Amino acid sequence: MFSSQVMHTLVPLLFEGLKITLLVAITGIAIGFIIGCLSGFALQSNNKFAKTISGVYVWVIRGTPVIVQALYVYFVLPKIFNFDLPSNIAGIIVIAINSGAFISEIVRGALMGVDPGQREAGLSLGMSNVHILVHLVIPPAFRSALPALGNQFIMSVKDTSLLTVIVVKEMTQQAMNYASINFDYVNTYSVLALFYLALLSILMLLQKYIENKFNLKK
Repeated sequence: MFSSQVMHTLVPLLFEGLKITLLVAITGIAIGFIIGCLSGFALQSNNKFAKTISGVYVWVIRGTPVIVQALYVYFVLPKIFNFDLPSNIAGIIVIAINSGAFISEIVRGALMGVDPGQREAGLSLGMSNVHILVHLVIPPAFRSALPALGNQFIMSVKDTSLLTVIVVKEMTQQAMNYASINFDYVNTYSVLALFYLALLSILMLLQKYIENKFNLKK
């Protein structure tokens, strides 16, 4: 189906790119999860300052494309603050701030969905606000947010392909470099598409497994 050159040269390059793809996606969304949780709680808090900062952050990130955010982080910020930023680190930052904004909305929605009776029951039992949050609010909120969090992780993996604009050597960049040398666009991008399909299919199966483990339904 594919030439021996493609199998012996391109496929190893794509596996190298896969390592970068997963590194950037996993690290970025892990940081984004922390950002999103803090921002999501802030959006639900009574602190007007924190709520405003979080609201502006979500508005800016959701209102601009990932590719523009990547260009700004990699080219503009180092110019303004006079420092060097490796492309992989820039990619992680982009995925983190982008996924964080969407996760904050997921967290906010999950917190809003928790039955207010949970808080009232905790207060009637003499529990502190921290104990109510940890034992009565976060567990059901996390369960309801899990499917959306899984979808966001998959989206973040797909978004890494846009980091080619800042020369992050993930799978798409590796394929583009190979195609620019060999001019074999049909085979190159067909193999790339199969790599993404296989990777994202595995992640979707993993997501479904986790949801079944928690007895969640779409």
